[in-house]
Amino acid sequence: MADAPEPRFAKVAAMIGDPTRARMLSALMGGEYLAAGELAAAAGVGAATASTHIAKLLDAELVVVRIQGRHRYVRLAGEEVAHVLEALSFVAERSAHVDKWERGAYKPLKAARTCYRHIAGELGVALFEGLLARGTVAAERGQHAGQFALSAAGRADLAELGIAAPPDATPSRRFAHACFDWSERRDHLAGSLAVTLLDHGLAQGWVRRTRGSRALQLTPPGAQALARWLGPPA
Repeated sequence: MADAPEPRFAKVAAMIGDPTRARMLSALMGGEYLAAGELAAAAGVGAATASTHIAKLLDAELVVVRIQGRHRYVRLAGEEVAHVLEALSFVAERSAHVDKWERGAYKPLKAARTCYRHIAGELGVALFEGLLARGTVAAERGQHAGQFALSAAGRADLAELGIAAPPDATPSRRFAHACFDWSERRDHLAGSLAVTLLDHGLAQGWVRRTRGSRALQLTPPGAQALARWLGPPA
């Protein structure tokens, strides 16, 4: 109908669809706060232009801004925004040739990368499958179908590695659920448990961020620590 109201997602789609803002959002998919200058560099624009685009993203509630002294730091507004961007990535890449992921800058992203604040790529998929196979997490049923709970043995696993289990699910955050991985076409783990695993892994040096990229590197200590879920290091 001609007089039907415009879908609310149209404004969000317009925000994401601009090439400069798309590059900014892609840079923010690592889940960290980035300085406005870093976003300007990632988007290939000047400071004034970047400021205008950041203001639009903030108005659309796609990002949040933290001011510290004279500097502004920007982060995605939440996991749900990251999920939208991941879903769009899947749609955009669905016809890409498989060997694309074995070339150039794509290869390390395929191996391991951040999906907002959890581990994605081959490493993330293998970790999730290992958590399920070992019984560290188990699928919930009933009204919580599609989510996963930490088992008693799983809590012991985490405690042995010095990982404090996050609080149970809240209305604003799920404890553990699947997130479809657009390079692997399988699920990796999302939710507060996944955030805890990544944060702890970074703090312990089990995984390292790659500067200027969402790529992660699994270190030898990390391969050893996570062997119960990934298998023994090669």
